[in-house]
Amino acid sequence: MKTILYATDYSKNSELALKYAFNMSVKTGAKLMVIHVFEYPTLLDGKGIKPEPAFPDLEGDALREHRLKLQTFCTRILKNDAVIQNIEITAIQNKSVLHGIIEKASAVDASLIVVGMKGASKIRELIMGSTTKHLIENAPCPVLSVPGESVKKDIDTMVYATDFEDKDLGAINRLTKIAEPFNAKIKIVHVLPLEGAVREKQLKDLQDTFHKYINYPNLELDVLYSDDTFNALKIYYRNANADLMAMLHRKRSGITSKVFHRDLVKRMETYGKIPLLSFNADNYGIFHV
Repeated sequence: MKTILYATDYSKNSELALKYAFNMSVKTGAKLMVIHVFEYPTLLDGKGIKPEPAFPDLEGDALREHRLKLQTFCTRILKNDAVIQNIEITAIQNKSVLHGIIEKASAVDASLIVVGMKGASKIRELIMGSTTKHLIENAPCPVLSVPGESVKKDIDTMVYATDFEDKDLGAINRLTKIAEPFNAKIKIVHVLPLEGAVREKQLKDLQDTFHKYINYPNLELDVLYSDDTFNALKIYYRNANADLMAMLHRKRSGITSKVFHRDLVKRMETYGKIPLLSFNADNYGIFHV
């Protein structure tokens, strides 16, 4: 990875996400870019209706103010680590937090976007939660949502829930690049309905396909049988001692499966027990492997 883009709303839950993003940047050797997106200032923002100096430099003042606040936030959370030269701090003006993050990620060709799962207040939780869900659908790179609860900084086991589509191969190939610096195990899991048992030869064919296109030695493939995909995955993550879960977000269900639902990634993000790495299916395909 070259650049990790971390976006904060200064909420309590985003603090752990910053520590997580920083640790990943150190482990992978990637540059860490810390950003905060704020709305355009106006003459009346927080000032009431009163005379203002002619042609005030609202844009410049706002950028300096927000950059200082962002620097203070990073210093408080990361302590002395905040002075490391591999961290870049940027305040961004945009009418949309979502657009601001996506535009910056595209401009710097970010390898990964890291955000907190929920905000501190109910209003912030609604805004940041909504932003995270829209990021998953529209970001040009994977989105890592970090819960506010304590999580391991090191990653020993990653679990990727697959629907056995070509686009899964592209996403898993990208996942191996993230797993490699951690020497993490990747467990590939697929959930089938109870009536859809896979024969031994079919499983062997699936394993051969994965190993043909995915060059990563520490990889396993498991198939579960359940009519409740969401709960089956929760149990599997717990039993596997997963440190990170990864999924491919599809705008529509896979043709070959009726089990994976359109909003499954969003439900897992709401579950919020361990970090969730989301890949946008529109960015991946067989040609990514």
